[in-house]
Amino acid sequence: MTRAGIVAGGTILAPYILPSGRLFAASGEQKAKHVLFVMFGGGIRQQESVLQRYLMDAQPTADGANEGNIMYNLFEGAPPTRKIVYGNDGNLPGDTPIAKILSQTIERQGTTFKEVRTVSAGHYSAYTGMVQGKTTTTIGLREKPVFPTVFEYVRRHMGAAEGAASKVWFIGENIGNSTPLLNYGIQPNYGMKYGANFFAPPVTFGYQGIDSFAGGPIYHPDEEMKYIYKMKYFMDNYYRNVGGVLDSLGNTEMEKFQIKTFMEKLHRNTAGSDVIDCALEVMNEFTPTLTVMNFNGGVDICHGDFTKYLQAIHLNDNKVARLWQGVQKIPGMAGNTAMILCPDMGRNTKGSAVLDSNNFKSFDHDGGDPNVNRIFTQMVGPGIPVNVQVGSESNPVGNSADCVMTIADLLGIKQDVQNAGFINDTMSFLDQI
Repeated sequence: MTRAGIVAGGTILAPYILPSGRLFAASGEQKAKHVLFVMFGGGIRQQESVLQRYLMDAQPTADGANEGNIMYNLFEGAPPTRKIVYGNDGNLPGDTPIAKILSQTIERQGTTFKEVRTVSAGHYSAYTGMVQGKTTTTIGLREKPVFPTVFEYVRRHMGAAEGAASKVWFIGENIGNSTPLLNYGIQPNYGMKYGANFFAPPVTFGYQGIDSFAGGPIYHPDEEMKYIYKMKYFMDNYYRNVGGVLDSLGNTEMEKFQIKTFMEKLHRNTAGSDVIDCALEVMNEFTPTLTVMNFNGGVDICHGDFTKYLQAIHLNDNKVARLWQGVQKIPGMAGNTAMILCPDMGRNTKGSAVLDSNNFKSFDHDGGDPNVNRIFTQMVGPGIPVNVQVGSESNPVGNSADCVMTIADLLGIKQDVQNAGFINDTMSFLDQI
């Protein structure tokens, strides 16, 4: 089952299974029953996103270049009318944009912070700040977070049902940039026993996962546990590959069997490896208190292909729309789920000498360029003011690390997280409106 070609380089193809939460209730006012946190990985410039400049700033000499909004599910504003190269849903050519899904934009439905600052110009450090709620911690690849993550805060400080292992999920598009390591930190009194299940559908149900799961039978939990443990070893092999020591998990046989059976059902019912379809299946099955998603596939191609970068941004807009629309159809989550969107970082002001098929300049993300630190943040759902815009280029408000305190605020555990003593340089976005 664990063939070398499947688990090469420390990959993980299915969730780790973690123990149940602890018997403590949230201490504050809970504004939303569920929170969905979307991290836009890969580096998205303000100019092509919230500022709706399209090609005007990045490729000023491009034939027919003009302004326009290519994220029209997120933001108000008309799309470009010329030089259309951003359409991409996996089937359509670049000159055919994806149709809008939402009747009202996320901007109209909620609150948009138009100028926020990021914690780092490096992807993994930026992600770490976003899940730890810290602006000052920088760690290298293949290192666990030093401080507790939002997953641990939710599981430790929510009630037994809301903070159980199956109620906290981290879903990614891939396993690069050490992303799976972000599911918990190394701080005593938190750590693995309060971590999140990590799941990367495109890996699990791509060629690697299919090699492992295809034709797998459903095993009885009492009679054939050795096969379930073999699958569990396969799931947890990531930690062995990076040299970590996997502690005793201590979860119930029912938990193990539920997740394994769900994965087999998802494998049978999934035509492909679409991350949104799989995420909605997870939410429908487990109604998580916290679901964190990392959209990092495609955007970072801006280092060498600006056209595909535009297509990736446009596709991410579509993914968010599908996600938000799908949540409204899930019993138990519709109408009581808040969503937060935040890029990991921006990109350079000036392009590089690398040109793509349209002769468009590429853009890196160097730490010395202030444009790299410019991002936006959006919030929508219960407890979020409607049709509100905060901040401007001359008056930035908020930091990407503020997402942790915002989640804690929405779930009613803000005071508990503050009392833990690890967060002293960030605050809830709701307190900054």
